[in-house]
Amino acid sequence: MKLPDKVYTSLKIVMIAIPALATAYVGLAPVWGLPEPEKISITANILCAMLGTLLGVSTAAYNNRDK
Repeated sequence: MKLPDKVYTSLKIVMIAIPALATAYVGLAPVWGLPEPEKISITANILCAMLGTLLGVSTAAYNNRDK
């Protein structure tokens, strides 16, 4: 599986944004009374793991294309 360059680049950016947004949410949740910070954090970690796996598979396919 090889992702198109545009998708790959977008996913790399999303992998930075998701943890940053989750960290901000978890930090602000007690201050503003926002619901379920633990669930938000766990969900963000699961999404990042899934995206990281997809990116890893795509990178491996790209690196092995000439072999």
